[in-house]
Amino acid sequence: MRGVMRLTLRQRTERKWLLTAEPEVLEELRRLRARVTHVTGALAATSDGVVLAHDTATVEPEGVAALTAAALGVAQSLAGATGRGAFRELLVRGENGYVATYAAGSTAVLTVLAGDRTNVGRLHMEARRSGARLADLVGVALSRAEQP
Repeated sequence: MRGVMRLTLRQRTERKWLLTAEPEVLEELRRLRARVTHVTGALAATSDGVVLAHDTATVEPEGVAALTAAALGVAQSLAGATGRGAFRELLVRGENGYVATYAAGSTAVLTVLAGDRTNVGRLHMEARRSGARLADLVGVALSRAEQP
């Protein structure tokens, strides 16, 4: 029972510190949207589906974060089962555009919504860069949470 309480308290502390990174994370999402034409939204979330920040107008961010967490689990299993290594990114193409998810370190993900005329190569290049930046921001926030 004590182990569960410690885990819950640690998770709460981590989430509190992650939320302190929200302004910087949101700024990175906005920079990504500015760099890639036809990107219509972006959100950063923990790998278990908690929204860290979002720049979306047409979708409900908590729902997208939850679906991203579910898709992430499947993508990680698929990559592992096929010997492709650790998850890096997932691209879904629909009639009206793309949903792309990128690893942002080991504890967070970046999900980007883009129109059907998006240059996918440019999207990958810029989103990978943003994912690395988000990983740094999340890493700093989590290291603060670990300090006494």
